[in-house]
Amino acid sequence: MTSSSKAKGNSLEREIVNEAKKLGLTAIRAYSSDGRSLGKSSEVDVMIEGVTIQAKRRKKLADYVKIPNGVDAVVMRGDREKALAVIPFEKFLKLIAEGKYE
Repeated sequence: MTSSSKAKGNSLEREIVNEAKKLGLTAIRAYSSDGRSLGKSSEVDVMIEGVTIQAKRRKKLADYVKIPNGVDAVVMRGDREKALAVIPFEKFLKLIAEGKYE
């Protein structure tokens, strides 16, 4: 039987794929959430138009990750690490659809 956290993760992966497909994008879940089934890293859960994604679902996100009203993105960086941008998923899908995400 699947654990509840695994079931929540699978649900998010399906949600990601379904939202992408609604926009006419090619999207697929990796079998057993293992990207090696897609010829990618084992960390890959979903691919949208060739963009590899690892899906993470948590009961509560840290406040600093949440995008405040009036802001388009949150950028954060750990010491000696690359900066990361957090944007709404809908905007991310739009960038992929427009070919603006590499």
